Amino acid sequence: MVGDIRCRLDGLIRKKCAEIDAEIISLSIAADHVHLFVKTNPRISPNKFIGLVKGYTSHELRVEFPEIERRLPTLWTRSYFVSTHGHVSNAMIEKHIEEQKGM
Repeated sequence: MVGDIRCRLDGLIRKKCAEIDAEIISLSIAADHVHLFVKTNPRISPNKFIGLVKGYTSHELRVEFPEIERRLPTLWTRSYFVSTHGHVSNAMIEKHIEEQKGM
């Protein structure tokens, strides 16, 4: 995800998070993956949150960028990593995500 697609994905993630009352603390979009550090409503399970973001962004990007459909059978894989940060500070997580931008 580069160029216009990357920029649009950033906006779509931010829009969906705002809709579901999730606060983005840090966001990094690499060519082949996304790092997203959020504070969410505890009534929304992590898998529900990921499903909402992936489903919405996939649909919108495929409508706006038809070339995605031709190149990729699916935009997102089913896998993702979710973790809480009880023993790590927000600053450390934000630093890690910021460092990923160069990858």
